[in-house]
Amino acid sequence: MAAYQVCGLPLLSPLIVGSGPITDNERNIRRFLRAGAGAVVTKTIHPKPPKDNDEKVIAIPSGWLNSTTYSQRPVSGWMAILSRLAADNAPVMASIHADSPGELASLAAAIATTGCRALELGISCLNEAEKFMDTPKRVFDYALAVRRAVKLPFSVKLTISSTLRQRVDAAISAGAHAITLSDTILGLIVDPRTSQIRLGGAYGYSGPGIRPLVQAAIYELRKAGVTIPIFGSGGVMSSSDAIEYLCIGANAVQIYSVLQTKNHSVAQISTGITQLLAERQIPLSQLIGSSLYLEEQTC
Repeated sequence: MAAYQVCGLPLLSPLIVGSGPITDNERNIRRFLRAGAGAVVTKTIHPKPPKDNDEKVIAIPSGWLNSTTYSQRPVSGWMAILSRLAADNAPVMASIHADSPGELASLAAAIATTGCRALELGISCLNEAEKFMDTPKRVFDYALAVRRAVKLPFSVKLTISSTLRQRVDAAISAGAHAITLSDTILGLIVDPRTSQIRLGGAYGYSGPGIRPLVQAAIYELRKAGVTIPIFGSGGVMSSSDAIEYLCIGANAVQIYSVLQTKNHSVAQISTGITQLLAERQIPLSQLIGSSLYLEEQTC
């Protein structure tokens, strides 16, 4: 599969390992790249991560609930890791967040000195106090601060909701190079034997249950004329799921939850994408957005 550029990353595969606890160390990042991932996104780097958060992931019938937030590794530690990865030309995106736009700008500037190729702004995490505060202005302020601080391309990771289009427009206006959609959505589950709410409240829900919702959101953005590159993220469990995202206009696809359940699934899904392209006898560039093109031809 020929390399193509998205958000400054030369991707040999449209499959990207998304941000989370399993990308919190250099060994796993390198392992995923060797397995065939086009790129890897680090766990979100934060200059002052919460110390009292009890991070848990629990499986439910339709996916996973998690209370995870940010890497506990210090920024200096991440800068050393990112410098080593950059020296090897590894396609890695540093996921970053901070408590204010100014702090995020400073963090982005520090990360840029490592030679890291691209950033992902993990500003929409639902597992902290800001979970109900994501607004177009907030997205704009964070993205603009980073745009003014660095020349690195960056994606803004958003969660789907009724204000999605306004937040996407805000990110674009502020200078974002791409959008990652979607972060986890709010979910809650109750233990019927005890009436206890699992994890103690509403937290991030991911898995196959959100895939149709995220795909519908990407589809609507593309139909509305949004042309910025999109990393589709949510519920990819197979190569067919990844192909679905590409068909409705995602430029690349992030996977995460499936990696908690299957060994070597990066290689399996990446190989499956290549095989599906071979079966259809089309290049990747022709597959991206093909569902939208066919719909236009039918109308």
